[in-house]
Amino acid sequence: MIKWLNDPLNWTMSGGILDQLRSHLVYSLIALAIALVLALPAGLLIGHTGRGRWIISTANAVRALPVVGLLILLYVALSPHIHSRGSSPYLIPTETVLVLMAIPPILSSTYAGVENVDPAVRDAAAGMGMRGGQVVRQVEFPNALPLIFSGFRSAALQVIATATVAAYLGLGGLGRFVYDGQASQDHAMRDAGALLVALLAVAVDVTLSLAQRFAVSRGVSGRFSRKSTSGPVGAAVTEAEKTAGAPPQAAAV
Repeated sequence: MIKWLNDPLNWTMSGGILDQLRSHLVYSLIALAIALVLALPAGLLIGHTGRGRWIISTANAVRALPVVGLLILLYVALSPHIHSRGSSPYLIPTETVLVLMAIPPILSSTYAGVENVDPAVRDAAAGMGMRGGQVVRQVEFPNALPLIFSGFRSAALQVIATATVAAYLGLGGLGRFVYDGQASQDHAMRDAGALLVALLAVAVDVTLSLAQRFAVSRGVSGRFSRKSTSGPVGAAVTEAEKTAGAPPQAAAV
């Protein structure tokens, strides 16, 4: 496997590692973008209103579906109705499966993040004259952001791992090496493909963790420097917070 990975031709040739890595990322990014557009507003709405909790349970049930079986079912059902040349008859079923895998963690984490916002924070926002939409955007969403990022990271890992099934329908991606290596009994290619998928998942998760660190307010995440909490001013602020009994999330508002 190391020898196969160290061969420059396997990286630069047409259909090599760089080409398949690009395809794998494109499939994953498309699915994650669609899932985020669908699941994030739905999770915010359900968490804010408390209505439609059955949607969360239904979405979580999708995780139990067998991925390859669902992919074949969608391909058989959809491909006859896709009158387009190229990879569309294979790409649409694949992306549908990836989106279905990505929606549950994003939806569940968004709902949980909004539901766990301290009621006192919502009351304070309402007392300031904020309306429902303003409360969602300016209070609930920022406070729920750590859990939202957690769900999105989970979805990204699942999508990157699941995107290997694109090769099952003849598409590209790093799964191409896994399926082709298994079919040709080239164990070095197969193992290298599996390792590349794992490394890609780790790299994406580390990148998202860094993005979360900069995107989430320090008041929500609890990341304060020692300097900010030391000295007379910091001590006074800390003592005032203890006296007022303000919840940590109220500081973020």
